[in-house]
Amino acid sequence: MINSFKSPCDEGVVRSQPACTQRVPDKGMWVLIATILGSSMAFIDGSIVNIALPVIQRDFNATSTDMQWVVEVYLLFLSALILVGGSLGDHVGRKRIFALGIGIFILASMWCGLSSTTLSLILARAVQGIGGALLIPGSLALISASFDETQRGKAIGTWAGFTSVTSVIGPAVGGWLVQAASWHWVFFLNVPLGMIVLGVLFWHVPESRNQQETGGLDWWGVLLATLGLGGVVFGLIEAGNLGLEHPLVLGTLIGGLITLGIFILVEARLQTPMVPLALFRSSTFSGCNLLTFLLYAALGSAIYFLPFNLIQVQGYSTATAGLALTPFALTMFLLSRWTGGLVKRFGAKLPLIIGPTITAISFVLFALSHIGGSYWLTFFPAVLTMSVGMSITVAPLTTTVLGSVSQDNTGIASGINNAISRTASLLAIAVLGIVITSIFSRSLADHLTMLKLPPQIYQQIEMQQGKLAGIAIPKEVNNQLRDAIKRAINEAYINGFHSIMLICAVLALTSAAIAWMMIKDTSRSKK
Repeated sequence: MINSFKSPCDEGVVRSQPACTQRVPDKGMWVLIATILGSSMAFIDGSIVNIALPVIQRDFNATSTDMQWVVEVYLLFLSALILVGGSLGDHVGRKRIFALGIGIFILASMWCGLSSTTLSLILARAVQGIGGALLIPGSLALISASFDETQRGKAIGTWAGFTSVTSVIGPAVGGWLVQAASWHWVFFLNVPLGMIVLGVLFWHVPESRNQQETGGLDWWGVLLATLGLGGVVFGLIEAGNLGLEHPLVLGTLIGGLITLGIFILVEARLQTPMVPLALFRSSTFSGCNLLTFLLYAALGSAIYFLPFNLIQVQGYSTATAGLALTPFALTMFLLSRWTGGLVKRFGAKLPLIIGPTITAISFVLFALSHIGGSYWLTFFPAVLTMSVGMSITVAPLTTTVLGSVSQDNTGIASGINNAISRTASLLAIAVLGIVITSIFSRSLADHLTMLKLPPQIYQQIEMQQGKLAGIAIPKEVNNQLRDAIKRAINEAYINGFHSIMLICAVLALTSAAIAWMMIKDTSRSKK
């Protein structure tokens, strides 16, 4: 990630209905302030970090694999723990778990900002993922527990509107911070926000929990999901450096897949599993989640690789790169009210075919971009098209996921869909990282051979292939040859970028086909 965008069900990572909790209406404003600011920390962090990655890579003299880990380790713990985060709130108190998540996120953000090595930053991002898994489910759970049915919809709408605004300004503010100060301040930005949230929580927000929640927490599921996803992701990312045939890569891939298989067997046998597999008996529910996996795999990959193109290849400043992505969030914000009514007018199936198809077109437009040229004629049409496609998709997808299960299962259903969207980005970035590294290496070798470089210069560049477009050209090279080498590096990255975008287009089109084949238009399926 992912991750700078909201998954289709971010507003529903609530395991159970909070009907038995006490509501305190006069505290509603404070609940909204705390949940909006708390959620904004996670949403802003995701969008800003992607913009900062090229600069972090340069400052740490890091490889593209290192930068993948900065994103992937956060998504790994967020994906594996987000469902149990919601359950913990139901069991021991939503305010308590939300506050714990905020506290962990603050401390991890300070650690990130103070990091002076890649390893330190990666470890800090892992802790940030744990904090995010606790705070993200808690935001809507607190709102649901604090407002009655007549006010809950308006409260959630207010939360969604304000968090959408933060998604709009996040990339722009982040890019400006990186350019004007340092990438370290991207993480320090979370500290004052988090402190305000904690103050509001402790002084103004009442505690709530689900008194009817008697089942135990699925710790075996958490452990197996984390180890399984971790093994697969480690193998895929390190395959770019070591090769797929390396014993360490093969061992972790096979071990991860076996562990995920055991996870499924365990979930099928537990009375209160983290992922109730019975929900997937619904063709519509399964189709929605398969669509989510494919579409968000494409979206997460595109948003991850695009900033490297804009900053390292196109020469955009970090502030400009942040602004370049603003139309995506802004369009989704402006169209959200209109797209929310599409299901009532046309049913869910048609928007879930059209939306991903338009998104696929945007990836093709990205694949047609070239080095140089006006932003308005190269990247803007693709960003705008992508935002329109996702705007058409998100609200109908949320509605259909919730409508494909019984009322009692809506919380866990939306939580599963949320986790799947993040897992999709997690795995896709790892897989497509192998693809772009392979294409880049072959293309760069061809370009450098044509330049007939001195052996020592060729060797210095070849040793840095893992940095992709971030390769540092040796200082002893004259200006004319330096420009030629830089063009070769840029062309090699663009070749890989184009291939990635076309793969993303195929994934998005396949998700549209899934909607056509598996999703049924029903007002509500009773399970």
